[in-house]
Amino acid sequence: MNNLGIDHSFKSNIINIAKRMNEEGINQGMSGNISLRVEKGILITPSSVPYKEMKSSDILLIDFDGILIDEGEESYKARRPSSEWKLHVDILKKRPDINSVLHCHSINATAIACHRISIPSFHYMTAIAGGNDIRCADYATFGTTKLSHNALLALKGRYACLLANHGQITTGKTLEQAFDLAIEVETLAHMYIQSRQLGEPQHLSKEEMNNILFRFDQLKYKYK
Repeated sequence: MNNLGIDHSFKSNIINIAKRMNEEGINQGMSGNISLRVEKGILITPSSVPYKEMKSSDILLIDFDGILIDEGEESYKARRPSSEWKLHVDILKKRPDINSVLHCHSINATAIACHRISIPSFHYMTAIAGGNDIRCADYATFGTTKLSHNALLALKGRYACLLANHGQITTGKTLEQAFDLAIEVETLAHMYIQSRQLGEPQHLSKEEMNNILFRFDQLKYKYK
């Protein structure tokens, strides 16, 4: 615990997930960011710190206005939260059902997002994100209120979305859920790109997707 009562295991877990993002190939270099709701505010990855060099002291605590909460370390105020802090704050404000937000630039999901299209119900596992598609949010400059607004629209009734010309966002009650969902979204994106080489694949009907969502609920098989 630090002087604000923040369990250091939370910070260690964020770093672990951040490193796994790069190891699993869903993120590159210093791009992407992760946040976790805690009792005192939001823990978030810092700006411009390579994941492989990240330490617990680099994980920042901010309030729901994005203001850095001083944890009492001399160098703490010199650090800056992720440039996407507003996106994380706004999602966590509006979505009390989730506690973690993960943003990454995975290759296949980003490739689809650059065409500004959603991932449709070409495969039943699309329901893993909570609906019959994985929407693509309209484009907006990174770090802006407009980006948050667009992402929240795309996340309505969903746990994941794409960001036009940018990347993907996943959410979860835990860091692990958000991470696992990001892997699922990237896998679906890869399959969709591959299947489109033979033409647009057949889409499952809304009725069938509702049936799958019902079965997922019964099996507790969604990342919520």
